[in-house]
Amino acid sequence: MGYFDLINSVDEFVLYDDMQYTKNDWRNRNKIKTPQGVQWLTIPVTRKSLGQKIKDTQVSDPSWRNKHWKTICQNYGKAKYFSTYAPLFESLYLNDSSPYLSEINKNFILAINSMLGIHTRIRHSSEFTLAEGKTQRLVDICRALDANEYLSGPAAKDYLDEGLFLQAGITVKWMNYNGYPEYNQFHSPFEHGVTVLDLICNEGVNASHFMKSFNHQG
Repeated sequence: MGYFDLINSVDEFVLYDDMQYTKNDWRNRNKIKTPQGVQWLTIPVTRKSLGQKIKDTQVSDPSWRNKHWKTICQNYGKAKYFSTYAPLFESLYLNDSSPYLSEINKNFILAINSMLGIHTRIRHSSEFTLAEGKTQRLVDICRALDANEYLSGPAAKDYLDEGLFLQAGITVKWMNYNGYPEYNQFHSPFEHGVTVLDLICNEGVNASHFMKSFNHQG
């Protein structure tokens, strides 16, 4: 949910697809809520080298699509709004044959943006000519997009050099993933750190009311 709040909070969102693929990250896995608690769903991928880029990372076993969709149906089939969105999610899982993880993720992101009413433009970092250096690359992207603010997830605080942004006249802001309200969720106790699909299936058209970036006053 916080990830899509971040997307909705900016004018342009850049998928960092030309960086090194890292294991045990959120790029190929997410959590769902089940009667037994939280369960990971992981897309199996092939890692041929340590320097392999995200955009070049491919699925190793295409049967993940059927397995994941079956698990989703088993655990969310009785959710209030599941039937409303099931055809869209089923199509994403079963009608897309892309072998590339980056393309799969983008397709899901675009579809979920549409469901939530998010209209942010999505770009790829591979579209830009960038210098070396973790922070400098981000600064270069901001410059290319004429940005005066950069909104980052909190994990980047470990490496991001805010001074380089300030030198370029760009303000760094940090996304706060805490303080979200609880919504109607199957199987107590409530779990915040699960896929946004959980929110959509349980709250449907009201999903955005539980997200910080939407203004529902009045």
